[in-house]
Amino acid sequence: ILEFDPAGNLLNSWGGPGQGYDWPSSNHGISLDAKDNVWIGGNGNGDSHILKFTRDGKFLAQFGQAKQPVNSKSTTSFGRVAKISFDVKANEAYVSDGYGNKRVAVIDMNTGAMKRFWGAYGEAPKDTNMGPYNPDAPLIRQFRNPVHCAEPTNDGLVYVCDRPNDRIQVFQKDGKFVKEVQVAPKTRGDGSTWDIAFSRDPQQRYLYLADGKNEKVYVMDRQSLSIITEFGDGGRQPGQFFAVHSIATDSKGNIYTTET
Repeated sequence: ILEFDPAGNLLNSWGGPGQGYDWPSSNHGISLDAKDNVWIGGNGNGDSHILKFTRDGKFLAQFGQAKQPVNSKSTTSFGRVAKISFDVKANEAYVSDGYGNKRVAVIDMNTGAMKRFWGAYGEAPKDTNMGPYNPDAPLIRQFRNPVHCAEPTNDGLVYVCDRPNDRIQVFQKDGKFVKEVQVAPKTRGDGSTWDIAFSRDPQQRYLYLADGKNEKVYVMDRQSLSIITEFGDGGRQPGQFFAVHSIATDSKGNIYTTET
C-alpha cells in the first residue's frame, strides 16, 4: 500500500504478508473509512476475505477465511472482492463481491458480520455461469463477474456496477431493486461500467462512471442516469486512458482515475 500527498510525493508504504492475516494474492481496490482505516480485498485465486488496517498499516481485522470456494450465499466468506464502500451512519460496509461471487454483500464495519446480501434485481444470487454477454439477447436476471462497485448514497440508494452486462443497477439499501440503465450496451468483453464516484455536493447531483473498455469517463445526472457529457480517449499520453479502472472525487471537486 502506497500513500501519497496531493502533489504525488510518497509519504508512507506498508503491506505484504504478516502475522495474523492472509495477504491477498492480488490486491484489488483500496478504501478508507471515516476513521482513516484502510480496507482491501483481492481478486486473485483464494482471495475470499477482506482485510482492515489502520492508516499506518497496523492490522485490525480479517473478515472471512482465505481459500474458500465460490459461494454467493455464504455468510462467512467472500468471492474475490472488487471494492468496499461505506455507509458510516449505519456502520455498514458494502462489498462488491465480486470476481468470484455474484452479489452485493453488506457487513458490520466493526465485526464483519454478514447483515444481508443480494444479486441482480434484488433476487437471491446464483453462481451459474451464464456465458459471455450478448448485446442482442435479453438482459439476464443475474450479475456477471465482476460485480465491480456498490456505492451507497446520502439519500438511501446503492449504485452497483454490473460490469460485463454494461449496466448500473440501483437499489434501496435493503436490497430492493429500484431501476437500471445500460451504458454503451454494445460493449462486449470487459464491459462498460467499471467504477462509480459521486460529486461532493449534499445532493450528489452528478455520477462519474469509469468505462475502461471504451476508455472514457461519463458524467451523468445521478437521479435520471442520463449522460450529460463524457471525456477521455484511448492512448498512452497524459489525459488519455488505457483501461480506466477506478474513479474517485475529493472535497475540492477534483476527479481521480486509475488505469489497469
